[in-house]
Amino acid sequence: MSEQRTALYEAHERLGARFTDFGGWTMPVRYASDTAEHHAVRRGAGIFDLSHMGEVSVSGPQAGAFLDHALVGVLSGLTVGRAKYSIIVDEQGRILDDLITYRTDEDEYLVVPNAGNQETVVRALQERAQGFDVRVTDNGPATSLIAIQGPRALEVLEATRLEPAEDVAALKYYACVRARCADVAVLVARTGYTGEDGFELYCDNQDAPVLWDALLATAAELGTEEAPVGAAGLAARDSLRLEAGMPLYGHELSTEITPVEAGLGKLVEIALRKKAEAGTTTVGEDVLAAMLEGTPERTLIGLEGLGRKPVRAGYTVHVGERTVGEVTSGLPSPTLGKPVAMALVATDAVDGIDAGEVSVQDARGRAVEVTRTALPFYKRS
Repeated sequence: MSEQRTALYEAHERLGARFTDFGGWTMPVRYASDTAEHHAVRRGAGIFDLSHMGEVSVSGPQAGAFLDHALVGVLSGLTVGRAKYSIIVDEQGRILDDLITYRTDEDEYLVVPNAGNQETVVRALQERAQGFDVRVTDNGPATSLIAIQGPRALEVLEATRLEPAEDVAALKYYACVRARCADVAVLVARTGYTGEDGFELYCDNQDAPVLWDALLATAAELGTEEAPVGAAGLAARDSLRLEAGMPLYGHELSTEITPVEAGLGKLVEIALRKKAEAGTTTVGEDVLAAMLEGTPERTLIGLEGLGRKPVRAGYTVHVGERTVGEVTSGLPSPTLGKPVAMALVATDAVDGIDAGEVSVQDARGRAVEVTRTALPFYKRS
């Protein structure tokens, strides 16, 4: 087990959680059943401890201009209270992480990196801050993050002494507002990683146990068999994000996978075009522009199993006798009742895959029948 524990570790122990080492943190992987926790999010609401995620404050008169330079995205154009998905790359255009950035005030932003990349992102931002009137502060060690995801997420928040409830209810997707929940000061964001409507609540570590217990108390009051509400672990979070076709760093994103291969070419193209129009530059832009001009060697695709045999990360993808790629993420889908997977395959093999010549093999060479399907696998109605 890792040494880093969130402020809610003891609360998870009381709930009987099973733990796993994730991104250098000891995190609850499940409380009772992966599948039950997954279905709770799809039908009711699931409550997650995501305090392993990073939180980086970027503030100062040139905060927006600095982030435009440091990230692949135009963050200066965000209005206060809105958020944007972007990536951070090195000089060679390699993905260091994918991020959500919130503009919390006129001269202040909150950048949220993934747990395992927290130190890398903080270091890169601090190095790139040279020459800008800006402060980069790592607030991750002092901040907790609790997410509530699912069709009943707003109902649960409103029943947990949410003030001002009307402001939270009015939030658009990828927006945030300061509020109080269970008398705890929180930044509430309408973002998530499950494919459902939901919210993420940032608060001080010392307040996290109060907020967590209050949300679970509400869950106990509101949950029903048809629309359950309760704590959910990282296993359910993984199956939910895979169904929603959302990438996971270390699987669909890494320094070994280009942004274009990962399906982020449009994000890069828009960012570079807007920066060129504004006369600004970004780290790695020449390499990124060259990537856009060419055809990527690999393409990220969706696969679904034709039977019940699961498809797992690491399985090889084949067109006839040719090995053309590898599964990056794969699980049995609780919602769809079939195996689903994302795979990175040779671009010149995609036509053969579309023609139905595709299969995947496990480490022992045993084949699983699959077919290509569009991403995401699941969209909420």
